[in-house]
Parts: sequence; C-alpha cells; structure tokens
Amino acid sequence: MLGASRFDYLVNNAGTSSTATLENGTEAELDMQFAIHFKGPFLLTQKLLPLMNDGGRIVNISSGLARFSFPGRTIYGPMKAAVEALTRYMAMELGARRIAVNVVAPGAIATDFSGGVVRDNPEVAKALASHTALGRVGGPEDVGPVIAGLLSDNFGWVNGQRIEVAGGIHI
Repeated sequence: MLGASRFDYLVNNAGTSSTATLENGTEAELDMQFAIHFKGPFLLTQKLLPLMNDGGRIVNISSGLARFSFPGRTIYGPMKAAVEALTRYMAMELGARRIAVNVVAPGAIATDFSGGVVRDNPEVAKALASHTALGRVGGPEDVGPVIAGLLSDNFGWVNGQRIEVAGGIHI
C-alpha cells in the first residue's frame, strides 16, 4: 500500500503449482494448495476490506485448469475452481459497496510458474500451443492488459465474471 491509508484495487495473484494426482496427492499437498489458492485470497481480502474504497475492484487469478482437466493437476485445478466460486460470492457480497470482483484464468503462459516449464521447455510449449486456437502459448503481455482493464473504469460494469486468457486452449 506504500504509505496509503486506503486503496482501490486488489489483485489476488499468489499461487504455486502442483503435479499431484488422485493416487499420489497427499493431505499435506492438499492443505498447502488450499492455504495458498483459497484461504490466502479469502483472508487477505477479508482483512483489507475495511481499507478498500467503495467502488474499488478486485481481480482473483484462476487457471484454465479450472475449466478443463489435465493429467497431474488433480489438486491444483479444483483449487482454482474454488477461487472462481469464491469470486462470484465476493462479487455478490461486495456489490452494495460497488466493488466489482472478477477472475482471470490464464492458460499456458511462458513465465517462471511451475519452474518455467512452459517458458523454458520448447517441447512443452509446442505441445500446449498445438491445443490452442491461436497456435501459441501466452506471455505476461497477454494477461497483464486484461487485469489492468478489469481494474479500470472501462470495465466498471463487469462483475462476477470469469475471463479466460488462454488463446482458445481446448475450445
């Protein structure tokens, strides 16, 4: 908040990957994923609400894996689906304060997430791009403007929505 006593925007972007399956997922992994992906945004938002200006905006970050299934994402994908449900409830509860809450669900993005596997492994990037209508994986420059738009007055009437930024993967 950099010295400000009030603020207008919150982006809940904490996350970590998981390659757990139903067979090998552990209770500890489940608890960790829940703490990071659901409990963290819930409690942070709850704690910051008294400082947030009416008319503000919240963007939660999900994943394309909340919409489609992929091997080795049996804990991660459902946690992101929970974030999407939480977003709708936040939007409903905060509507009286004119705080819009939306969720952005990136697809395969070439960053350091998951150890940079999409960014640093050409075979992985090529395989994911082959399932994407636009024929490539995304970059931060594809996701950032969408988040910025949702935080702007230009999208002030958008509320409780899931915006997938994934180039049309698995459509």
